[in-house]
Amino acid sequence: MTTHLGPTRILIADDQEDVRSGFRLILGSQPDMSVVGEAADGLTAVDLARTLRPDLVLADIRMPGVDGLELTRRLAGPGVPDPIRVLVVTTFDHDSYVRTALHDGACGFLLKRSGPGLLIEGVRAAMAGDILISPQLTVRLLQTLTPSAPAPPTRLTPLTARETEIARLVAQGHTNAEIGTTLSISPGTAKTHIANIQTKLKARNRVGIAAWTWENGLANPTPQN
Repeated sequence: MTTHLGPTRILIADDQEDVRSGFRLILGSQPDMSVVGEAADGLTAVDLARTLRPDLVLADIRMPGVDGLELTRRLAGPGVPDPIRVLVVTTFDHDSYVRTALHDGACGFLLKRSGPGLLIEGVRAAMAGDILISPQLTVRLLQTLTPSAPAPPTRLTPLTARETEIARLVAQGHTNAEIGTTLSISPGTAKTHIANIQTKLKARNRVGIAAWTWENGLANPTPQN
């Protein structure tokens, strides 16, 4: 994965010039971000990414030639020897797009209508090794993972009681800071727990943790003995 010193170097890939201009203004206003290139189609974006080696690529889904999903596979997908972070930002909220993008290595999936604040937060989350999905998508996706009948409590979980508690909060959409406040621990400690949970579950990211938690019926609080 690309490392960097100084501001996060960003490549914008979107076929609409006004969108690229808007993103450039939003991101360029941040002292820790710098737009180093733009592309109006997916193939140009892939070539520029490999040449410029930005820290992050913002990619639309529907672009001429190579679309954003294929771009993600080429730059961040499984088996890519030196992957580049890709944050998908699009108007299309189809569940299949979200799942495919995340499966193929995207470090986030945002809707353009979510606004500049979430875009900036998504970039910073990606650079911190975290993942951000537009809230309306997160709720809908996780609801589809809810078992039709609640899964019985299991003693076979690889997680400790505290890790299960944290996984539950991740599945409910809480940030590290919110988890820390809820459990009276520091955000750094929460991050360490989450890293351990990812290792135990072999999860690629927080979405993987959330999916495992919902699929095993652990996303809602259960009475403690």
